[in-house]
Amino acid sequence: MCKTTSNSTTNTAIGTTGIHHLGLSVPDINQTAAFFIDQLHFKKVGEKPDYPAIFVSDGTIMLTLWQIADEAIKVDFNRKQNVGLHHFALKVANLEALETLHHQFKLLNNIGIEFPPEALEGTPLHHMMCAIPGGIRLELIG
Repeated sequence: MCKTTSNSTTNTAIGTTGIHHLGLSVPDINQTAAFFIDQLHFKKVGEKPDYPAIFVSDGTIMLTLWQIADEAIKVDFNRKQNVGLHHFALKVANLEALETLHHQFKLLNNIGIEFPPEALEGTPLHHMMCAIPGGIRLELIG
């Protein structure tokens, strides 16, 4: 647990400027990297074969894909029981792009669509939720 302390003589506010990268542990880094590269047009920007890890980016966010040690003993995430990454969300240009991705994903056997594009309550946006190769939940918003 992180303890917060207060210093009355110095009160400089330091904030963050956005996500630099998001690290995801996956059962097959090549399959997951191919999903981001082939379906969402990310670029491979690096790798660390001895770790192993593959780094992909869309030019705004970088994802670090880490290979788990043994897929046979992996533990799938349960969004209602586990602490950790519930999902992550990526923006797309608009509803048309979101619907196009939905149609593409329906043709793939390694993507689980949780729900198709629908209105994002209280906003002018639409979103969909899917499980990418390896089971991580990805929300797309446009």
